[in-house]
Amino acid sequence: MGLISGLAIGILVGIMLMAGWKQMMSYRSNKRVTKAGDVTLLGSLSRDDLKKICHDNVPEWISFPAFEQVRWLNRQINKLWPFVAEAASAVIKESVEPILEQYRPPGISSLKFSKLFLGNVPPKIEGIRVQSLKKGQITMDLDFRWGGDPNITLAVDAVVASLPIQLKDLQVFTVVRVIFQLTEEIPCISAVVAALLSEPEPRIDYVLKAVGGSLTAVPGLSDMIDDTVQNIVADMLQWPHRIVVPIGGVSVDTSELELRPQGELTVTVVKANGLKNMEMIGNSDPYVLVHVRPLFKVKTKVIDNNLNPVWNETFKLIVEDKETQAVFFEVLDKDIGHDKRLGVVKFPLIDLDPEELNVLELRLLPAFDMLKIKDKKDRGTLTIKATYHEFNKEEQLAAMEQEKKMLEEREKLKEAGVVGSTMDALDGAASLVGSGVGAGVGLVGSGLGAGVGLVETGIGAVGSGLGKAGRFVSKTVSNQLGVSLRRGSKSSTTVTQENPPVS
Repeated sequence: MGLISGLAIGILVGIMLMAGWKQMMSYRSNKRVTKAGDVTLLGSLSRDDLKKICHDNVPEWISFPAFEQVRWLNRQINKLWPFVAEAASAVIKESVEPILEQYRPPGISSLKFSKLFLGNVPPKIEGIRVQSLKKGQITMDLDFRWGGDPNITLAVDAVVASLPIQLKDLQVFTVVRVIFQLTEEIPCISAVVAALLSEPEPRIDYVLKAVGGSLTAVPGLSDMIDDTVQNIVADMLQWPHRIVVPIGGVSVDTSELELRPQGELTVTVVKANGLKNMEMIGNSDPYVLVHVRPLFKVKTKVIDNNLNPVWNETFKLIVEDKETQAVFFEVLDKDIGHDKRLGVVKFPLIDLDPEELNVLELRLLPAFDMLKIKDKKDRGTLTIKATYHEFNKEEQLAAMEQEKKMLEEREKLKEAGVVGSTMDALDGAASLVGSGVGAGVGLVGSGLGAGVGLVETGIGAVGSGLGKAGRFVSKTVSNQLGVSLRRGSKSSTTVTQENPPVS
């Protein structure tokens, strides 16, 4: 009897074990099939689909296998970072403070570092892509991520108050392009070019905190600092702008690596319709800021008390890379103190055909970055006319030479008090008026409000309102390291842009 009961229990337990094993194997199989389906679906997603799901936190190598993982490089960065952070802090302070002064907004009289330490958390390279886009060069794209713990404090002197501003929770997401110019002589690299790719757009996140005070003590201070950071990145580091570093300690010709003027954009701000009213009493007093690069803004006259203003003002702007650059328009309400933004829009220059007159009706947006905006109501439209002229070699060389002279003149305007900052937009009262590239003659300055007159010769490559030419002038970043910055018959077509791209 005991034998029979034992056999029965053993058989029952065996059947239960076999059933459990089968169930577990079936579960694991289904889970593997589900994961395989998810991976297949993820692999079929485009860059835009991934951004919608993961925002900007997805590494480049996940969807784009051309990017390779470099764990070995990150291990070396971790070891080197304590030494790099200490040394780089002093170099950055010395080299960046002059740039902060150059890009300082008009509402701030002084902008310097009171503390600067890069912290103990090293950056991470999520992926790397190596290409040979041009003979004699190696191009390397680095997917750069940094969620650091730096100790950065800015000493900000404004008109109404002085405050130390601490920068916290810094996060950087960008793709860094490094180009090595090869040579037959040791060390086999004659120069290195570094820049931030414009796609995906560089993202720098941080939190500003006033030390011993409140940011509200200076109205608009947070926005001014944000604009300064964005302008420096867009105007100096973002492709096509680049840093050129000669290597080897000998004289090297880097002219082929430098950024050169490519053409001239003639843009006429015609009118705006249906602008949003920002005034409690009466209507807004709109004007328009126009730029291809933030340092070289020009502006129209102010039209008082009008939501459908007509300007019909023409400006000429230099273009360095038609394929990647855009022209930006900001419609502002002239007010006492801080001018209010009525609407903005940008138009990619790649959409313009050379030597053709384009009439564009652009729909205004609340901001260039719509992800941070809750109020997405209609802001009206802006009508412009635009013509792009591509330089020949002679015009290009003349434009570079003329811009060097214009750099000196802009500094004279600042010293004379005509403009409070190099970031001030110039209008008809303080501008350089070009007579046209095709004619090849004459940059004649109008009489300035402060009695400063500018008369120059050369081509009219830079038109109404362009006051500074730092983009083609070599600038030393660090004397100790020898790093150099080099900024580096017509037909009519009517285009209506309903949904302009948003940066």
